[in-house]
Amino acid sequence: MEKNKSPRREQFMFAAFLIVAIVLGLLIFGKYQASRDLPVTRPEPKPAGTMQVTLFFATPDADGLGREGRQITACETLPECVRSLLDEVANGPVGDLHPTLPPNIAVRDVRIDGETAVLDFGNELIAGLPGGSSAEMAAVYSVVDTICLNYPQIKGVKFLVDGAEVDTLKGHLDLNQPINPDFSLEKPSTP
Repeated sequence: MEKNKSPRREQFMFAAFLIVAIVLGLLIFGKYQASRDLPVTRPEPKPAGTMQVTLFFATPDADGLGREGRQITACETLPECVRSLLDEVANGPVGDLHPTLPPNIAVRDVRIDGETAVLDFGNELIAGLPGGSSAEMAAVYSVVDTICLNYPQIKGVKFLVDGAEVDTLKGHLDLNQPINPDFSLEKPSTP
């Protein structure tokens, strides 16, 4: 009788092992299959050839800057992207905010030097800006904050006029060094 129990016990152990191996195999296969399946819901595609950007313009009370979102045509190179942003800032706001740059402004050149965007404007920038420190700060920081927020790899902006360095635009803001963004000038929007 002893001999009969041993093969039976071995068969039982083999069957139990086989069941456990099959269950584990099915669980592992299920996890593998789930990781290979594509998600059921796909992300919403953005319109081809456009991107969402944030622009800064003067608040109605001229006490700071406000944000305006806009869709612009997608660009390929960083200088091209910065130029597109400048064109949009020059076009002015579409909401309740106020323009910060003269409407006839010419952007002669845009280049990237390390972490600095070097912008070469035509003399229209100086000639078309109203006097006063508020107008000068709004013009400079609407450009700087717009560029640095949308392209964080750019840490500062250097202003040139007609290819030459300028000390200031209207005698108030020192432009001898690249200007870093100052988001503290942003005023919260009121509903």
